[in-house]
Amino acid sequence: MQDFNNKVAFVTGAASGIGLAISKALLNAGANVMMADINADGLQAAAKSLGFDDSRIGTVVCDVKNAESVNTAAKATIDAFGKVHIVMNNAGVGLGGFPGSIPLEDWRWITDINFLGVVYGVEAFVPLMQAHGEGGYIVNTASMAGHIAAPGMAPYHATKFAVVGYSEALAQELEKINIGVSVLCPTWVKSNIHNTASKRPSADPESPMPNSKVYQAMKNFVENGISPDVLADLVLKSMQAKRLYIFNDPEAKAFIAHRSKAIMEDYDACLEDLGLS
Repeated sequence: MQDFNNKVAFVTGAASGIGLAISKALLNAGANVMMADINADGLQAAAKSLGFDDSRIGTVVCDVKNAESVNTAAKATIDAFGKVHIVMNNAGVGLGGFPGSIPLEDWRWITDINFLGVVYGVEAFVPLMQAHGEGGYIVNTASMAGHIAAPGMAPYHATKFAVVGYSEALAQELEKINIGVSVLCPTWVKSNIHNTASKRPSADPESPMPNSKVYQAMKNFVENGISPDVLADLVLKSMQAKRLYIFNDPEAKAFIAHRSKAIMEDYDACLEDLGLS
């Protein structure tokens, strides 16, 4: 997508962090934006902070783990702007824990938001993009955690790996109907992701955040992460360049190479055992 002027975008998780920054970048590039978030008060404040006329910006409360809520938000976008060209499936949460100690209700919570929330966005908006015949673009927010894994955050890794694989398939499937796909895979970004575990179903109301070294480290990394505004500019440039993957961190590149090497070593070893090398 080369030109964002007069395009219509739908952005989830738009009340803060990456979603808010992408909304701002799209508005500055000439697009009209429907900002969606589960946090009604935060969403209104965020939209107001951008300083754009109501004819260019809209808001809708949306719980991405609920398919009907996403469908309602899609209808609100069409009612407000007539069509939609860009969908940013960005809303997400973080969750960690040791295997055998993570409540299944928490697993369902993070899966419903981080992965199925993306699926619901795609299923709701692809037919609407097809209907106007002008093409479109989908950006799904995954993470570098969708390519490499570390101890302590298995639920987060599982959902982000799912988003990467899903996006890779979508890119092949939607190209023939002129809908581009990118998957956003950042490392640490200044946002509220490190606090989202307080909303997990099993959270103690008196002490909602997990008390672990993993979460303390995550908090430190996030607070010292890349500016979401810088990342948002990269997202728009990557859409224009039709990049499937959007990366930001030069230090993480070595981890990708290490994982690739480990995969190929085991692949070759298995073929050798089968006498197929």
